[in-house]
Amino acid sequence: MIAHGTVHKYGDNIDTDVIIPARYLNTANHAELASHCMEDIDKEFVSKVKKGDIMVGGANFGCGSSREHAPIAIKEAGISVVIAETFARIFYRNAINIGLAILECPEASKKIDTGDDVEVDFDTGVIVNHTKNETYKGQPFPPFIQEIIAKGGLLNSIAKKL
Repeated sequence: MIAHGTVHKYGDNIDTDVIIPARYLNTANHAELASHCMEDIDKEFVSKVKKGDIMVGGANFGCGSSREHAPIAIKEAGISVVIAETFARIFYRNAINIGLAILECPEASKKIDTGDDVEVDFDTGVIVNHTKNETYKGQPFPPFIQEIIAKGGLLNSIAKKL
């Protein structure tokens, strides 16, 4: 599986309250959550993001609360993959559970910039920055996790096996 899109980049310690502010957690509507994604640090994110775009963060991306609303908002906004130096463990697990592709790659996190044209190969973990003509190597998920993400999350994956 390959993702290809324009990058939206953020820094270190992007917490779940920045990804989706707590004042919007009274809805379970995924489109409504996505409409407020990143608004406290990037008011223009929802008007700029296109389906398939890529989000890049620094260290400890997704720290904060354990709610699944944050990866849901990112995925529903159209982001195909989040690349970061490191992820908070609960965000990492929640992203897999809801079918949001994520990839840890410190080099890519540091070298990729907002607006870069980037392609990610989920099978190999290779990230190609077409804008800078650079390649980075992240750690790909094992096939069973790739299957969960491809099927839209853990519950969908289980349902399709039954």
